[in-house]
Amino acid sequence: MGQVLSKLTAEFPDLTPSKLRFLEERGLVHPARTQSGYRKFSQNDLSRLRLILTMQRDCYLPLAVIKDYLADVDAGLNPPMPGSALPGGASILQTGRRLSRDDLTREAGATPMLVQDAFSASVLTPADSYGEDSLVVLKALVELQRSGIEPRHLRGFRQATERELGLIESALMPVARRRDPSSRAKVAELAMEIAGQLEIVRSSLIRSALGRIAP
Repeated sequence: MGQVLSKLTAEFPDLTPSKLRFLEERGLVHPARTQSGYRKFSQNDLSRLRLILTMQRDCYLPLAVIKDYLADVDAGLNPPMPGSALPGGASILQTGRRLSRDDLTREAGATPMLVQDAFSASVLTPADSYGEDSLVVLKALVELQRSGIEPRHLRGFRQATERELGLIESALMPVARRRDPSSRAKVAELAMEIAGQLEIVRSSLIRSALGRIAP
């Protein structure tokens, strides 16, 4: 389990031994066991974990949906990838790629000034390397800039995110108060599910409001 964490925590910082055990308890991964009872994860198990964690993180998919998809794959079917189409045409299967700031800027067609403005507005977070999600966001900022919308105009997005985080924390407080490992994993799963539901409500409100612009 320690080796699995060492390979995945750079990409998924929130991954913990308790979450690995929780995913196993829910039947999403099936590591072999040694004679002494230790879990033994194969390369296929590692790839499966990376896919599960990516679908949770980037597409806000609940574990039930992910489990159904994996069950179809295990049965030899070719099901469509739930949530595979991310904004900008990115695929959740690409999220293992890491980009330097220069690569991020170049691939997004951005300027260094736009990247710095995105950092200043807290729309992007400075880091040693960046994933596909950051690339998708920066590409969106490039397109918004062409319409006259600058990162500084989006400062309220960070504040709205913090308010949503407060809602999620309040909703999960009864579970978070429990100190057992399975509860911590449950909090992580429920947080992703609630975030997904909030995203649905937000998108619906925006679509409804657009009717006032172009009735």
